[in-house]
Amino acid sequence: MLYQGSTRRLSRFRARQAKQNLPRIAVLGAGHGGQAMAGHLGMMGCEVSLYNRSSERIAHIQFAGGIELTGQIAGVGRLALVTTDIELAIRDVELIMVVVPANGHASMAEVCAPHLKDGQVVVLHPGRTGGALEFFNIIRQHGCTADVIVSEASTLIYACRMLNPAKVHIFGVKNVIPVAAIPSYRTPEVIKKLNTVYPQFVPGDNVLKTSLDNIGAIFHPGLTVLNAGRIESTHGEFEFYMDGATPSVARVLEAMDKERIDVAAALGIRAMSAREWLYIAYDAAGRTLYEAMQANVGYKGIKAPPTTLMRYITEDVPMSLVPMASLGHHLDVPTPIMDNMIHMASVFHDVDYWAEGRTVDTMGLTGMSVKQIRKLVLEGKLDA
Repeated sequence: MLYQGSTRRLSRFRARQAKQNLPRIAVLGAGHGGQAMAGHLGMMGCEVSLYNRSSERIAHIQFAGGIELTGQIAGVGRLALVTTDIELAIRDVELIMVVVPANGHASMAEVCAPHLKDGQVVVLHPGRTGGALEFFNIIRQHGCTADVIVSEASTLIYACRMLNPAKVHIFGVKNVIPVAAIPSYRTPEVIKKLNTVYPQFVPGDNVLKTSLDNIGAIFHPGLTVLNAGRIESTHGEFEFYMDGATPSVARVLEAMDKERIDVAAALGIRAMSAREWLYIAYDAAGRTLYEAMQANVGYKGIKAPPTTLMRYITEDVPMSLVPMASLGHHLDVPTPIMDNMIHMASVFHDVDYWAEGRTVDTMGLTGMSVKQIRKLVLEGKLDA
């Protein structure tokens, strides 16, 4: 099922792109972020194909032929193709933007693998923890031998929400977002291509760094699990960060954050602490994580989620905490607080997040030494 512009319209897209030196882009995923990105790229004059595996989400976009944006970015982004056919979506494109929850990265890699071609660049927005490694591993397992660069952004560039089908409100666009590729020496190629449309993307060190600087892995599941009773009794009627991060809760988060930093250090990565991140991102300073969180005016007014059954657990536990803890186990780095957080979240939802999560095995790192892991990340080589 697809919407496709007329031949004349596609010719106009391509004439304009040739003049402006804009890349052809596929956006995979038609959720909040995917629609925001597809619409914005369309407004910039790019030839954009939008893919979604189910037709219901894209039916209105197919009918309209584009996406309306409001807020910080306002206008209508026209799309060249809206489809449920992945082969059509990524055919002849240069950039493949994967904008789905991290739980969907593996299935997206599987459907893309048979159709990827030399010279294409895949960017996960964002990778969470180990996203690029998992995607790279899966396309190779499914027989892809094409010269494809797999990369990940550290976060989604947009703060956005869908208002209606084919209409998205953009609250803000982030200023600086690190991106890293596998292999890391090809990161400049990715940045050069991204910068034709997004000057906000800058080179990250490598995918271990972007993955292990995932601060949301600490804040989101930790605050949700430790405030579960309050969330369920009030339906989220309290300030998530200001009220939820009490001194005791913040001490648990800080101890869990140290485990993340220790895992990174075992891989030769200097990860930023959550307290450092708060200072860099928000100018929020404090002697402890509690003080820094309370000093962050950006957190004021943010309500807690109304339920624990939401992405702070369903995505961040299996796709952020589990891969960090799995790396810790692999490298003999103790992660008792992460382990317990994962176990409690699993009990909450009667789901085995260990089994569903991203692990050393799904990232293709089983049996590898630190030297071999770094070789894979830095050089893109799978051999020992």
